[in-house]
Amino acid sequence: MNNAPFSLEELKKLRKPVLNVNAEHKKHLKKMEQLAIWITDHVGTMGFFIIILSWTIIWLGWNALAPSHLKFDPFPAFVLWLFISNMIQICLMPLIMVGQNLQGRHSEIRAEADFKINIQAEREIENILLHLENQNKLISEILKKLEK
Repeated sequence: MNNAPFSLEELKKLRKPVLNVNAEHKKHLKKMEQLAIWITDHVGTMGFFIIILSWTIIWLGWNALAPSHLKFDPFPAFVLWLFISNMIQICLMPLIMVGQNLQGRHSEIRAEADFKINIQAEREIENILLHLENQNKLISEILKKLEK
């Protein structure tokens, strides 16, 4: 890099507009991808865990403690409960993986945008330092002339 600092106009010409990569990413998502991200975001919460835990406790408690004529999956079978639990897992696993892949892609886009802004900031900081260096030289020259 040459030692002549850029003018303010030159820096403005070099500056590219900063994009909101989050908005750009969301704009290009398909409906199914939006659904996968929504499911990924909500399944990984304590609220979802509490719902599943409560449902399991109620299911198992009812079928273990309810009167025998009201039990729909009596102890020790729990076959229906196992089937439904497995179906939930089978359905959620691919959706969560799709959502995580989309979120990973989004993270890469954000990182690339951050990198571009960092490069731009570094260029501007270098230019500011060059200006300061030139000012120091000029001030030193002025001081030397004043001392004479």
